Amino acid sequence: MTEVFKILSRAEWQAAQAAGKFTGSAVDRQDGYIHLSTAAQAADTARLHFEGQAGLVLLTLDAEALGEALRWEPSRGGQLFPHLYGPLPTADVKAVRDLPLNAEGWPDPGLPPAEA
Repeated sequence: MTEVFKILSRAEWQAAQAAGKFTGSAVDRQDGYIHLSTAAQAADTARLHFEGQAGLVLLTLDAEALGEALRWEPSRGGQLFPHLYGPLPTADVKAVRDLPLNAEGWPDPGLPPAEA
């Protein structure tokens, strides 16, 4: 199973749970897809886009289970990032965990580095 990850606010996650689906953060809706990251990309995503933001959670998803709505597209530095075109059913979320801020002031997902 290939895992992909989504960082979002706890409030966004609670609203998604109530609705049964996550339709994206403001930037996701603006760009037309839900931004996801691999384990190797999540720490940079957190540092670059969520510095100083408390009250975040990390969703763990099975990439294969997302089906054809998941596309791997070039983004930051030419890396292929997972983008979800369509809503994310909350039932597809495998795990949710809090992301407290680290000593540097950004939420560290604590995921393993890129595979060699």
